[in-house]
Amino acid sequence: MALLMIGPSLQDKEVSGCGFLHIVVMTPGVGPRDATFEEAILIEHSIGDRAAWDADYAMYARAKTKLCWEHGMDGISIQATRPHLLKAGDTLLWGGICLDGIVVGVSGAFPWFDEAFAMSIACNLRALCKRDHAAMLGDGQAFIARSTQ
Repeated sequence: MALLMIGPSLQDKEVSGCGFLHIVVMTPGVGPRDATFEEAILIEHSIGDRAAWDADYAMYARAKTKLCWEHGMDGISIQATRPHLLKAGDTLLWGGICLDGIVVGVSGAFPWFDEAFAMSIACNLRALCKRDHAAMLGDGQAFIARSTQ
């Protein structure tokens, strides 16, 4: 769903100077105490011909994702409010987010759009989970709506 917005946006030079993107999504509910970073990756997806990349966007996306996954918060928040948590080798690039335990990292666009794309992916995943949860309840209503009736 988010790719319908992201793909065409990458053609805008104000969004991405290169037109390439790499996305990393972690398995929700699986944290650093449960698995290695590699084991916890749910999916990775690249946009654009990787042979034509002018940088290793996968490496950058993984570094952004790992920082957020390890700390359970957005990369920019760690840098702005908790720089004492950063260790040698941690990325200082933004573009990784943690939304209600859904961790996504993106690299290839300008940092503010990497962050926006990561958030849109996480928001879509959260919406799909809420939809499926409501369907699991049997009448298609969310638990909160049911409990007030």
